[in-house]
Amino acid sequence: MTKSSSVPLQANQTISMEESPDPPFVETYKNLFDTNILNEEHNDLFMVEECELPLINLHQLKYGDKFEREECKKKIAKASREWGFFQVVNHGVSPNILGEMRTEQVKLFKKTFNEKMNIDKSLNFSEGSYRWGTPTATCLRQISWSEAFHVPLSDVSKGFSSLSSTMEEFATTLSELAQELARLLAEELGDYNYKLDYFKETCLASTCYLRMNRYPACPISPQLFGLMPHTDSDFLTILHQDEIGGLQLFRDGKWISVKPNHEALIINIGDLFQAWSNGVYKSVEHRVVTNKFKERFSTAFFLCPSYDTEIFSCVEPCLYRKFTFREFRQQVQEDVNNFGYKIGLPRFLVSTN
Repeated sequence: MTKSSSVPLQANQTISMEESPDPPFVETYKNLFDTNILNEEHNDLFMVEECELPLINLHQLKYGDKFEREECKKKIAKASREWGFFQVVNHGVSPNILGEMRTEQVKLFKKTFNEKMNIDKSLNFSEGSYRWGTPTATCLRQISWSEAFHVPLSDVSKGFSSLSSTMEEFATTLSELAQELARLLAEELGDYNYKLDYFKETCLASTCYLRMNRYPACPISPQLFGLMPHTDSDFLTILHQDEIGGLQLFRDGKWISVKPNHEALIINIGDLFQAWSNGVYKSVEHRVVTNKFKERFSTAFFLCPSYDTEIFSCVEPCLYRKFTFREFRQQVQEDVNNFGYKIGLPRFLVSTN
């Protein structure tokens, strides 16, 4: 992008920061817009196929006969091995809860940027729960054109607002679903590295969290990411997204776009489950692209263990060395600070030690 092509970006922002809900992306990253040139290397954001993720009906898991339950479990394990992503319907999360959560989330993000920057105390959220952009960005491809509230489950029940009560109900139901799916996936591996209540004992309210996301309309979409390519640093993630679309995942050497399904929740395997399963289940790189005219909302639940939890596989030969969740997080943060992006599991391969 040349300097002249950045003028519409600045002209677009006619509302003052005091009145606008949008973070000051252009002002903050002005030097990157002025000095970077967007060229044909960005065409991969346009040239993607749309696909439907494996769709699994959890009604069979809960109410089917023995054969149907076993078939459902095998479908979940197969999707986790081959895709690292799948979607579930009849998941037990009430449409009313999902609708109320989205309504409260939209109300929260419609507050002005300045209000959101100072909202932690009024909502009893931990300091720094509101995040936007990419503080470490050194080029356009490292900018995430999005904002989010990152809320540990231990903070969810502290408030007394309609948002807090809705979040608590939403978080409780998604946490139960995440625990059920994680337990099922562990059982499908066999019991070599698994004991009853493992995930309940290790995945605590202080480390599991909700992340409410908003992706504002982007004037130069789709050249900028809504969320940079990454894998999730957890056991598994449950995502509820709107109908706008924008989620893409990397499979078979190419990016594919996930078709939205308003009845489904999206499940994806995280880095910890890939290491814990010795590479059987796949943590797949994914990203979010922006929309030029429409904002996008999503909410994600992340099943994370306590920081001292050791991640290892009992299967020999082990692909990954033993590490704690704290060590993994610290390495990820160090790499992001040094290189502008996450490296993740390759840091912990046995062959690199």
